[in-house]
Amino acid sequence: MTHAIVLFGHGSRDPVWRKPIEAVADRLRTTSPDIAIRCAYLELMAPDLPAVAAELAASGIATVRVVPMFLGVGRHAREDLPQIVDALRAQYPGVDFALAPAVGEDARLLDLLAAIALG
Repeated sequence: MTHAIVLFGHGSRDPVWRKPIEAVADRLRTTSPDIAIRCAYLELMAPDLPAVAAELAASGIATVRVVPMFLGVGRHAREDLPQIVDALRAQYPGVDFALAPAVGEDARLLDLLAAIALG
């Protein structure tokens, strides 16, 4: 395994909050068993992105795609996350970190949410 996807969420004090992100990770593990799938959180939950990056780098992962699981693109997605990813690039120069757009910017998700709202 040389590729990884990290689903990145904000985090919450409520442990149940992480269930949807972990459900997406489980689906990815089923459909893409050749890709390392991890979840990481900005705050209030473990693991954080630096811990996940350290684990992936130590296991020989060459490329990491970080997917922000945010519907809205606020300060965390615009400022905090890019700074964290830049620091990881400097810390692990042998790993290619790619930062995807937040899922809330994807028209496919917006179409699905609209369909769900319609019932």
